[in-house]
Amino acid sequence: MQGWLRADGRKGIRNTVVVAYLVECAHFVASEIVAGFRGRDVQLIGFPGCFPNEYAARMMERLCTHPNVGAVLFVSLGCESFDKVRVSAAVQASGRPVRTLVIQKAGGTRATVRAGQDWVEEALDEIAAVPMVPMAVADLVIGTVCGGSDGTSGISGNPAAGRAFDLLIAEGAACIFEETGELIGCEDIMAARAVTPELGRLLRESVQKAERYYATLGYGSFAAGNAAGGLSTIEEKSLGAYVKSGDSPISGLIKPGDIPPKGGLYLMDVVPDGDVRFGFPNISDNAEIVEMIASGAHLTLFVTGRGSVVGSAISPVIKICANPETYRALAEDMDVNAGDIIEGRRGIDEVGQEIRDLVLAVAGGRQTASEALGHREFILTYKSFEPIGPACLPGLA
Repeated sequence: MQGWLRADGRKGIRNTVVVAYLVECAHFVASEIVAGFRGRDVQLIGFPGCFPNEYAARMMERLCTHPNVGAVLFVSLGCESFDKVRVSAAVQASGRPVRTLVIQKAGGTRATVRAGQDWVEEALDEIAAVPMVPMAVADLVIGTVCGGSDGTSGISGNPAAGRAFDLLIAEGAACIFEETGELIGCEDIMAARAVTPELGRLLRESVQKAERYYATLGYGSFAAGNAAGGLSTIEEKSLGAYVKSGDSPISGLIKPGDIPPKGGLYLMDVVPDGDVRFGFPNISDNAEIVEMIASGAHLTLFVTGRGSVVGSAISPVIKICANPETYRALAEDMDVNAGDIIEGRRGIDEVGQEIRDLVLAVAGGRQTASEALGHREFILTYKSFEPIGPACLPGLA
């Protein structure tokens, strides 16, 4: 593998120009800029809200300085509350080309689109000269998420993803699993894997926080589609979701935007801290994917039983289909047929090895199914988090 070397020493597996709108009022203009580069690595992200939020600001800084990002164009209406000076300064300090266009000052829609497309063309030429250097498995950060789960997810796709995690961690990679609202009932077995007792206590508390949060909302992370697919309770769904973490020791607990300091397995706590203020913790699977990307994930393993066709901006998504019938129906959108485990053609070890090998191939430049189809979904919402403490990353103490 080779990666694009960034000023902070991290290496990217893609060299993307990001066009980021800073309020919904600038969304259309930003999307029109990107539309002029179909088939090229120019991607759209953004924050729709007009009111300020520290979480969103930090997320945007992390996303726009991600190692897969080579240059950034910010598109502002001009009167929103997002601090465009702060986020632009963060990107500039990272050594990347950056520009901010303000629609109210640039002459409106057509003038801003023209100026934006001219700048993106120049940026593509500039970042083409970014050097590529050798890249090892230990340079990778990999996330995992499951969506559209059914009765097959926990016995094929998720354990195969967990086996791939174990292989990658053994080679020095940092791997992130998440969604504490789908770990309810698994607190004790998860805490037993923590590298310190104090970390184990914090892992338990993160799940207990999720349980309280969902109880206040009156709705848990269990959809009608899960029940139709054969799952009966959140505990049953949780056991299936839990096994995608594999069997490695848990090295730390992070929150969105915290970057794993070294290789190992990390749980991401995605449920906001404090009182319930912003509604459901993640309103779609892509919200979880974006949070792992903000924590440095070069790519994400996405396990699905019922079927999902989404990809992601910035970092590729590898789709692992747990259900053989779903795979046959959606084969063009899938990368790995873990349904072979259900039908007895292969075992968990074999599929886990396939996933590990595919991670390296994608890191080396191979497109995933969602990339080839043009999927670049993105969503960023409001949240609030307290900083993590030293016990969350005991290896640094």
